[in-house]
Amino acid sequence: MSEFYTMKIAGLERKLELFPVSDKLDIAAFIIFGDVELTVAGCAELLKKVPEFDVVLTPEAKSIPMAYEMSRQSGKPYVIARKGVKVYMRNPLEVSVKSITTKNEQRLYLGESEVEAIKGKRVLIIDDVISTGESLAAVRELVKQAGGIEAASCAFLAEGDAADRDDIIFLEKLPLFFK
Repeated sequence: MSEFYTMKIAGLERKLELFPVSDKLDIAAFIIFGDVELTVAGCAELLKKVPEFDVVLTPEAKSIPMAYEMSRQSGKPYVIARKGVKVYMRNPLEVSVKSITTKNEQRLYLGESEVEAIKGKRVLIIDDVISTGESLAAVRELVKQAGGIEAASCAFLAEGDAADRDDIIFLEKLPLFFK
């Protein structure tokens, strides 16, 4: 039988299913895919909170709908840090990341055209959830390597201790569930 954590995000109630990360910790899974209502409402709320920016940057994959919607609502372009090098990515920048929701170390890449879109620009880094901050640190490193300027880092949710950070903007706190 599944357990759920109910919360409000951007004024909308959602039930998040709990999943074990270890024998001592569960997390509430926040899956934005397919939730157009929450994507639109949450992005509108985040845009009210963030400073001026020129381009949106997000890591692949769950926050891609957010990047699109933030771009659509703001009229600013978006860039995706990819998890693999594609044939059309010339001279890619690369950073590695270990996240709480992914078992193995991952790599994030920006191709030459994405670097050009970021270089010298104010970059709004977005993600669905900021937890340990490992993914955020990797994306920040890509912005630095690409010559961009971080305008702000934001997410719909700050999980666990991330809610105590003063270097991120978020809509709601998401607790960790210790057993």
